[in-house]
Amino acid sequence: MGRSRRSGAGGRAGSRPRRGWPYRIGWWIGRGIVFFVVGSVIWVLAYRFVPPPVTITMLGDLASGRGISKDWMSLSRMDPDMARAAIGAEDGNFCSHHGFDLRAIGEAMERNAKGRRLRGGSTISQQTAKNAFLWQGRSYVRKALEAWFTLLIEGIWGKRRIMEVYLNIAETGIGTYGANAGAQRYFRHDASSLSPTEAARIAAILPLPKKRGAVSPTGFTRRYGNNIARRIAVVRGSALDACLR
Repeated sequence: MGRSRRSGAGGRAGSRPRRGWPYRIGWWIGRGIVFFVVGSVIWVLAYRFVPPPVTITMLGDLASGRGISKDWMSLSRMDPDMARAAIGAEDGNFCSHHGFDLRAIGEAMERNAKGRRLRGGSTISQQTAKNAFLWQGRSYVRKALEAWFTLLIEGIWGKRRIMEVYLNIAETGIGTYGANAGAQRYFRHDASSLSPTEAARIAAILPLPKKRGAVSPTGFTRRYGNNIARRIAVVRGSALDACLR
């Protein structure tokens, strides 16, 4: 009798308590977070060495039947004025910030709050993270993911690789991706020998590539392109592209 009671007590003490549904949900959420973190780091690390083969934006063009045109060119082969034009147009503090330009974000929010022309405060790093890993559009989920991937590419890629990827996957026309494909489309030569004006015109259409053209631009696009062309000299003279040299 005594042995039976000890065995029963021992069995109860050694049995594992049943977990409730909150624990199981938390366990699966935890696994999902770990999988996402590890997977995204591996994904970013792979793109440190190989060109992104396709982006979600490109897939959208393919699905619509438009097709895509892209022609990867390394930053070392691309005319330096193309990167200078991108810095002058999109992100003057590219070489000095760590992925986020808080001052530019604050100025954009203030400008938008006053009802002026809508303007974002995204850096080239943020735009590269969005273009390479995410989708277009506005949502808090996408912005949060964009911030995460921005931190990763800043830490894993460095500035030269960020600029190289940006200038090769940014949309430069309907179904056209990258400065090299854009140069061939608009100027009938590759991006290794762009004039300051040509580089500035490609940079001018980056915010609205489906609505602006680099050949014989008019109105705002022409004025904006001329302004960027002047900024190229400032970027060069002030060494704002020092991190790319």
